[in-house]
Amino acid sequence: MIELGNITRSIDGQFYNEAGGIIELERLISNFNRPLIITGHKSFEAFKKSYKSHNKKLLEYPLLKYDHSSSEENILELVEKAKKYNSDIIVAIGGGKLIDTAKGVADRLNIDIATIPTVISNCAAVTPLGVVYDKNNCFLRFDYFKRSGFLCIVDYELLLDSPIEYFIGGICDTIAKWYEAEAITRQYDITTLPALVQVGLATAKVSKEILLKDAQKAVNALKNKEINEEFKRVVDTVFAVAGYVGSQAGQYGRISGAHAIHNGLTQFSETNSIQHGVKVSYGVLVQLVYTKDYDEVKKLIKFYKENGYIYSWNQLGIKTDFEVAAKKVAEYSSSDKESFKLIDSNINSEKVYQAIVKLEGIVGNLEL
Repeated sequence: MIELGNITRSIDGQFYNEAGGIIELERLISNFNRPLIITGHKSFEAFKKSYKSHNKKLLEYPLLKYDHSSSEENILELVEKAKKYNSDIIVAIGGGKLIDTAKGVADRLNIDIATIPTVISNCAAVTPLGVVYDKNNCFLRFDYFKRSGFLCIVDYELLLDSPIEYFIGGICDTIAKWYEAEAITRQYDITTLPALVQVGLATAKVSKEILLKDAQKAVNALKNKEINEEFKRVVDTVFAVAGYVGSQAGQYGRISGAHAIHNGLTQFSETNSIQHGVKVSYGVLVQLVYTKDYDEVKKLIKFYKENGYIYSWNQLGIKTDFEVAAKKVAEYSSSDKESFKLIDSNINSEKVYQAIVKLEGIVGNLEL
């Protein structure tokens, strides 16, 4: 039986990207009768501030708050609370963990979802899948949902108030799309792959090229609270373009080595404060060392350095002895349940550990 995650699906049915776009929420979901908001405290405060700045009265939809965990326990708790509203669409307002939680609730209730991202951290707002963690923020699994989203509103004005570290994390996570997909597909003649896979891979390459060109100007725009073309282009890339990659390329265009390293790092609580995408971008470097793409490693390290991203183990803040901790990450990342094996079916923990060690040697020998 085919797995749901291997079926080609689109991103959200509507992607509305405009400054001030949130004031169109009521009109865009007017076909629904009983909307329910799921949000977080900071996220909803940011939404209210932006909404009221347009002299609009706040919509009186019932509202539930999530517990910031993106855990199975919280999803099931919210499902039970949501049932009493008999809602036909959930409006998710927040970042990636909030949106993944809300998608899990909508999936279990078999209703639609509209998303309004309040931070620029990843493509969760447009993808029909979610990341599930345990209560200690350790990665557990990916869930694939039956429906794609009904609507995503990307409001550039609202996002101007989002934290810079989330934007950096979103850029890092999106850069990984190309490197992870390329590593999976280099073992094939790409021209022989299905048409939609080729489209997804081409999209991944476009996303990388946009980010390497526009990231610095986009981040500066956010710092200066201004909307320029680079900001809009990078925001749309983090949300929609990145979402298209996995939606079109399927298993060929999703996670591989970099996300496996990220998942291994979540075993250490010291990394909880580091944005998901930033840990993934460190994983990209480990993956590229593993595949012996040393010139690309050196190029990316310089890009990371210029933009303030993590490129060295010492920047992760892990207190456990390096050898012990790195071997633990390598063991987790190379396990059968992880995605590193999509690059090399003969992977083992020692080879991943040696890639981590070699990366440190490369960093030490570069003039940064």
